[in-house]
Amino acid sequence: MVVVIGKMASNVEAPESWYLALLGFAEHFRTSSPPKIRLCVHCLQAVFQFKPPQRVEARTHLQLGSVLYHHTKNSELARSHLEKAWFISQQIPQFEDVKFEAASLLSELYCQQVPNLVDSAKPLLRKAIQISQQTPYWHCRLLFQLAQLHTLEKDLVSACDLLGVGAEYARVVGSEYTRALFLLSKGMLLLMERKLGEVHPLLTLCGTIVENWQGNPIQKESLRVFFLVLQVTHYLDAGQVKSVKPCLKQLQQCIQTISTLHDDEILPSNPADLFHWLPKEHMCVLVYLVTVMHSMQAGYLEKAQKYTDKALMQLEKLKMLDSSPILSTFQVILLEHIIMCRLVTGHKATALQEISQVCQLCQQSPRLFTNHAAQLHTLLGLYCISVNCMDNAEAQFTAALRVSDLTTHQELWAFIVTNLASVYIREGNRHQELYSLLERINPDHNFPVSSHCLRAAAFYIRGLLSFFQGRYNEAKRFLRETLKMSNAEDLNRLTACSLVLLGHIFYVLGNHRESNNMVVPAMQLASKIPDMSVQLWSSALLKDLNKALGNTIDAHEAAQMHQNFSQQLLQDHIAACSLPEHNLISWTDGPPPGQFQAQNGPTSSLASLL
Repeated sequence: MVVVIGKMASNVEAPESWYLALLGFAEHFRTSSPPKIRLCVHCLQAVFQFKPPQRVEARTHLQLGSVLYHHTKNSELARSHLEKAWFISQQIPQFEDVKFEAASLLSELYCQQVPNLVDSAKPLLRKAIQISQQTPYWHCRLLFQLAQLHTLEKDLVSACDLLGVGAEYARVVGSEYTRALFLLSKGMLLLMERKLGEVHPLLTLCGTIVENWQGNPIQKESLRVFFLVLQVTHYLDAGQVKSVKPCLKQLQQCIQTISTLHDDEILPSNPADLFHWLPKEHMCVLVYLVTVMHSMQAGYLEKAQKYTDKALMQLEKLKMLDSSPILSTFQVILLEHIIMCRLVTGHKATALQEISQVCQLCQQSPRLFTNHAAQLHTLLGLYCISVNCMDNAEAQFTAALRVSDLTTHQELWAFIVTNLASVYIREGNRHQELYSLLERINPDHNFPVSSHCLRAAAFYIRGLLSFFQGRYNEAKRFLRETLKMSNAEDLNRLTACSLVLLGHIFYVLGNHRESNNMVVPAMQLASKIPDMSVQLWSSALLKDLNKALGNTIDAHEAAQMHQNFSQQLLQDHIAACSLPEHNLISWTDGPPPGQFQAQNGPTSSLASLL
């Protein structure tokens, strides 16, 4: 092909003609179905045979580097071409697009290489930022890119500083839209760092900018979605499930508005405005995701399942056309939430298969595994509790604590510690370890996170321990505190658990009427969630209570309910423990295993279900 093109080029007089011909062929081969990348590369390489001027040479190196980077595994050759494009373009005046695209793509390639060359990417981006101040679009884009690089390295302070610089630059060049993007991105990082004192004024400023900005309707609504997602996340991190409802409703209305808007082909007049946060379809998935997170915390598990199903269907369609890593991240987070949902609703076998699905997604992306290893071990720990494998549960939670990043996952750390404490309470012989943990999550004194929900859960754990130790008055105090907090924010699962445990305490104390007053609403709430374990516990108590009160018919009905719940849980228990994926409970170190050996039968005790 190169020879044929060479002959054709020799017959034309204008140097632009051979160049345009080669470019045309290259683009034809690149966009063929399927793409013919080898032929595309040959056409571009042929350009150098004509000893082109510097501008053409630099642009061709950029095009070759881009094609090789995006369509082949030949990263060394891609790197060589991009480095030449960056070097040559710096010697050419007014050649900003090639110069800065080469810098951007080359730094991206440095970070993707194994081992990665992040230390080469940073100075490259800093130099490009330094010399791009007269080119607003590229200056902003490169600032975003370097901030993202620092974020991936967990250097949130440097990332926040860069986003602050970007916000001020955008203000100076008259781009309030991009200023808002920089500030909202900074707000997201401040939330990750738990710098709540800085988040509030920043979100207030962002809200004012978003409302006052008049521009492309889709860009304006996307800013509003970004702003509301941060607000909703802020509330949910704080465990304020009831307080978040107005913001969540606004967010859902906002995404409905965006879905009715048509993409405007008119480009913004200010080049610094040439950015968008997320495509519309990605924003829809994100709104589904935060709705699922809210439904899970509030205990509306059927609603959580409905929105998860919608989001996963949307993701499957998007992933057919789009290989963006953020889609896999969304998928993993959705699966993490639906797995917890399944464990509560008594679908352990399905939960285990979905845990295996998360493992497979993490195997495809080392970065995804690094970011979600702690969550994966936590889910396995919760599964182990559900099948009464307490030793494995302890091992999984311990592994989760070992790999978790306390700087950005303090709520996850508190969640793991709370569940590990519940394991020690059930085992009954780990007093030293238990008290050490409880000191770290003392709800009465210096609780380590601001989450209302986790603090309420910590009171419940104290109540559970006091109950097992027979200190019933102390248990009642802790559980009433849990009830007060959970009622204030509509934390339905904690409310149901606290009511049934209080009912159990009153039953042990012989106060059957008061016990009944607790257990009946616990059962109603557990049925609404639905929470199979609380239903099993409540039905057992109702059976004994009605028998003690002489209500024979009600006692028989409760006994029948208890028998039904027991059978459902027992069947699901056997099904889960018989799956080859059940062997995941033994994995506590390194990357997740790819293959599972079949089980001969259940390996865990069924006694807790009978």
